This record gives sequence, C-alpha cells and structure tokens, in this order.
Amino acid sequence: MHLKIAGILCFCLLHLTIAKADTPINKNSFNIINLNYPGLEKVKHAVEAGKYNDAASALLQYYRHKIGEKKPDFSNLEIQVDTTGQVDAKSQETVNNAMLHRFKTQEAYGFFDFGKDINWKLWPVKDNEVRWQLHRVKWWLTMALVYHKTKNEAYAKEWTLQFADWANKNPLGLSADNDKFAWRPLEVSDRVQNLIPTVSIFINSPNFTPAFLMDFLKSYHQQADYLPSHYATDGNHRLFEAQRTLFAGASFPEFQDAAKWRKSGIEVLNAEIKKQVYPDGIQFELSPVYHAASIDIFVKALRGAQKAGIENEFPASYKQTVEKMVMAFINITFPNYNQPMFGDSWLAKKEFRLNQFSSWSAIFPDNKFIKYFATAGKAGEKPNWFSNALSTAGFYTFRNGWDEKSTIMILKASPPGEFHAQPDNGTFELWVNGRNFTPDAGCFVYSGDAEIMKQRNWFRQSRVHSTLTLNNQDMLITKAVQNKWETASPQPSPGGDGVSVILTYTNPSYTDLDHRRSVLFINQQYFLIIDQVMGKATGNLGTHFQLKEDSKPTVDQTGNKVFTNYTDGNNLLIQNFNTDKISLKEEEGKVSYAYQTEVTRPAFVFEKPKADEKSQSFISVVYPFNSHKTPNISIKENAGNNYDKGILNLIITIDGKTQTIKTSITQ
Repeated sequence: MHLKIAGILCFCLLHLTIAKADTPINKNSFNIINLNYPGLEKVKHAVEAGKYNDAASALLQYYRHKIGEKKPDFSNLEIQVDTTGQVDAKSQETVNNAMLHRFKTQEAYGFFDFGKDINWKLWPVKDNEVRWQLHRVKWWLTMALVYHKTKNEAYAKEWTLQFADWANKNPLGLSADNDKFAWRPLEVSDRVQNLIPTVSIFINSPNFTPAFLMDFLKSYHQQADYLPSHYATDGNHRLFEAQRTLFAGASFPEFQDAAKWRKSGIEVLNAEIKKQVYPDGIQFELSPVYHAASIDIFVKALRGAQKAGIENEFPASYKQTVEKMVMAFINITFPNYNQPMFGDSWLAKKEFRLNQFSSWSAIFPDNKFIKYFATAGKAGEKPNWFSNALSTAGFYTFRNGWDEKSTIMILKASPPGEFHAQPDNGTFELWVNGRNFTPDAGCFVYSGDAEIMKQRNWFRQSRVHSTLTLNNQDMLITKAVQNKWETASPQPSPGGDGVSVILTYTNPSYTDLDHRRSVLFINQQYFLIIDQVMGKATGNLGTHFQLKEDSKPTVDQTGNKVFTNYTDGNNLLIQNFNTDKISLKEEEGKVSYAYQTEVTRPAFVFEKPKADEKSQSFISVVYPFNSHKTPNISIKENAGNNYDKGILNLIITIDGKTQTIKTSITQ
C-alpha cells in the first residue's frame, strides 16, 4: 500500500512539474498553422475573435476527425504493424518497462533505467547507437499500439508526460553534446516519422488536451522545419531525412511550411537518386542492407507524394531507377531471401524481405520477376537468367539456379565505398543446396569510444574476409577494375562440361602490390580461384577463407586442404594446388549475424613469402560435394599454361575423371 501511494505521489509531482511548463495558448500559438486550410474555418474564426483556448479545442476536434477516426498511417515505417488481436508479449514488456522509464534504445543491450526523473543524457554503454537511438523514442509507438488494443488511459497519460519531458529537457541548442544526439538529423527524422501514427492513436484520449496539442504541434513543427537545412551531406541518412520531411509535409498539410517540406524532400531525392545509385542499380554504400533500405526510402517517397497529390514531381527516370535497384537486389539474393553480409549488413528474416518485395511489387505491378519474389514463387515468373555482373558496384553472382538446391557464389570487387563498406575486395559468400558455407564477417557494432571501435575494427579487417592479404594488413583501397566477365551462352546446365563463367578483376590492394583474382565457375558446379600479386612489395602473402560456425572442418595441412563434415552429406572442400611451398594455418574466426552478437567460427589461411619483385600466384579449388567422402582432386599444368599472362591450360582430375580447362582469364 505504501509503495502504491508513493508511486501515485511521484506520478502526480511529475505531472505538476510538466503542467507548469505548458506554453500559454495565445495568438502566436497559431502562427505555424495555415488558418485558411480547408476545414479550419472554426479555428480561424476563434483566433480572430481572440478566443485562443476555443481555437485550440476546435483544432483538436479537427484532428480527431481527420486522423483519429481513420486507420493510423503506418506506411512510412520499416516494419509492418499489427493493430488486431491481443498484445504480444514483447510489446507488453516494452510498455511495462517504459512506464517505469526503463527504455530499450538498442535491441542488443536490453533495458536501461533512465530514472523517475528521466535522464535523457544517460549513456550507460559508450556505444553511440545507444544514445542516438534513445532519442528515436521508438517505444512511444509501441505504447500507442498497446493503448490502441487495451484503451488503458495510463499509457496515454504517461506518453503525454514523456513527450513533454523530452521536449522540455532537450531543447535545440542546449549544448553541442546534446545536439549531437538529440538533434542529429537522422534521429529528428525518425521522430518526425513515428510521431504521425503515434499521435493518430493517442489523439482520442482525454489526456490529449487542447493545450497538449498546441505544445505538440509547436515541437513537431520545429523538428520537421529543422531538417531541410540540416540534412546529412550524403549517404542513406540524407535519403531518410529527405523522405521523412516529405512525409511530414504530406501528413500535416495544415502547417504553414508543409509545402516547403514536401518540395525540399522531393528536390533532394530527385538529386540523390542520380548521385547515390550506380548505373547497374546498386546504392553506392555497397551494403546490401542499406541498398534495400534505400529502395524503401524511394518507394515511400513516391507514396508520400501520392498522398499529397504531387507524384508527378518525380520524373519517369526516378521510378525506372528504383525498379533497376530492385532487380539488382534480386541478383544478390539467396533462396532464403538473405543477401551477403558485405559491409554493415546482417541477416534478415524471410518474412521481412517478403514484405519488402510485396511493397515494391505494388509500385511495379507489371514486373513479373519482382512479383515472383513478392509471392515466394506463387505468382509472376522465375528469373530467366542465372549468373549476373553488377559491374559498376562490383557485385558478381555465379548461379546455376534460383531454388534451395542451387549453387550460388556472390563476390564483391568494388570501387571505394562509403561509411558502411569494408576493405574486403575479393570476399564472397557461397550457397550450396540450402546452406551458406562461407558467410561474410558482418559488422558487430557501428561507432563509439575506443573500446567500441576496437570491436568494430576487428570485423572490418581484410584478413577476416575471403581474400588475399600482405602481412595480414588491411588493403589500402577497394578500387577494383574488371578485366573480364564472360558467361557461356547459353549457360550450361549443372554438371555440364565447360567453364560457365569467368570473372577477373584487379585491385591495387597495397603500395606497390596489385591483387588480381580470377574466379572460374566450372560445369556450373565448382570454382577455380587464381590469385596473383604483381609489384615490388615484399612480405608474407595469404589467401584467407572462413566457414560457417557449425561446419566442424578437417584441416589437412599435408594435403593443403580443408573440408567440412556435415552429417547430411552437403559439404565443401577448399584446397590449394600450388606447386611451390605453401603453408596452411588456422586463424581466429568470428562472424556477426546481428548487432552486438558474435559467433566463433573456423578460419584458415594459405601462406607463402614474397621476397622479391616477381609475381606470385595461389591456385585454389572451392568444391561443393554431396558425400561423406572427400573427392580426390589434382591439377596438372599443360604446356603453354601461363598465369602471369592470363593463359590457362590445365587438366583437372576429380575422382579419376579428367577435364581440360583451356581459356584466357584476362581477355
């Protein structure tokens, strides 16, 4: 009983403190509103009569009718929202904690207690994301959704208190440090976006008073109006911010500046789609996750423009580019709807990707290939091609099919990327018969203090990717030049004889040392990888490989080979066939499938020294096999074989069956 009374007393004291901070309603309160907007006649009349409280009440009634009586607009959110059925356990947990001012700002860290008198400057873990995402206040929408289902007024009352508390304690210009987090444009845009459905749910609550409405509109206007002059200079942040500004202008057309916001968002997106999307359709940050996010942004912008009746302000080329982006995404998609974890990427649930494809298909209803992915193959048409080169971005797909049983390698050999890219040219992921054998490293964490950056930088190292290094150092630049991309036409069926696909690129990985990697997809079944280094730099060379955490590989140092031991027989052999001396060593291996999670996994390297200016080569076979018996493979060089000149004349023997590989890998 004493605890309950104390809790009520604390709640009332907080309420009184915030109530005193309410701005008195006067004529200036309506300066941000276009009183000539259709439907605001009563508001305008009351303002002109000097009855400002009556005007606020009329404005609240207007919004309750306009947005409170309709289904909340969730169209701008990253995830689908369920407004039916019972409250799920996770949402209830979030709200229960939020009522106690325990907020989960970054999913990986759980809930932190921000105190009865909320300390918005608390930084419990020196990961920047923890503090940035605090100011995205995403639990507010969860509170609204739970209120929508339960009609528990305690949630509405608490939300109004928290909103007022945030606005009072985080004014723009409070300090450079606070502005860095509370007013970083990405966080502002996130609030501007999520507050629209949040308010449309809470607005019918008796706790949503006319006085609170005026304070809310004042704060919302300040935040939305802040964005156009503070957009990020480039990257996906700039896209997010511009699109959400457009959404704000489309959702609150009653604001005097709504048209300006819409115009700003559209102008920026029209300009950025030309800057940020390569001719092959890939977004220039070279991260599959952010590529998909960019598609969403451009699609949502179209919907926002439709909502405001200004869709024609996007030219036809805008929509064509977005469609090209979706088609590029299809080419780097595995049968489980995931993509390689290049750069700052992570795994996504199939349901999430299906929802994205469904959203995209609605914009491009005549594209049968997008429809195929949107419906998990139930409608539309399966792509009628296999391997594909996105040559500007440097994403190369070797593919013999589109279903679970297919063999698919996706390799990265890219130009310099933005923040999310890693020094990893040559790295690849290999999918065979329902298993991703070589997931890329992932990113683990984004930014923060020295300890956080140490964690981030481990996963960015060149040596923890499937590529070549000098002295285990990070390559200085990713600036690959495609020397050759050739596919057999028509592409042979799996098991057929011949080189199905050839890729060769060169990357200036180190000072005075170029790395040229050639990948041959043979018989649509396995891969021959030839790594060459040219230049006068000397040191220890290594070709690195990593395997899935559950592969339990055998490391045969005598035979220079590593092979997995899956009990289902779906296995992989990686073997080096150099005629000079090579050493095989195990390395530390980790993979991060999600933020702040890591798993130990097998990793190994084939090494040899480079003591002079002569070029050096590594010859590797990556061979999937469906057996518990490892295949016996040998390679013989025929007369005329010359790796330096890019001329191959080899005999590959696999379990007694021979095949001649005679081709050029550079022309």
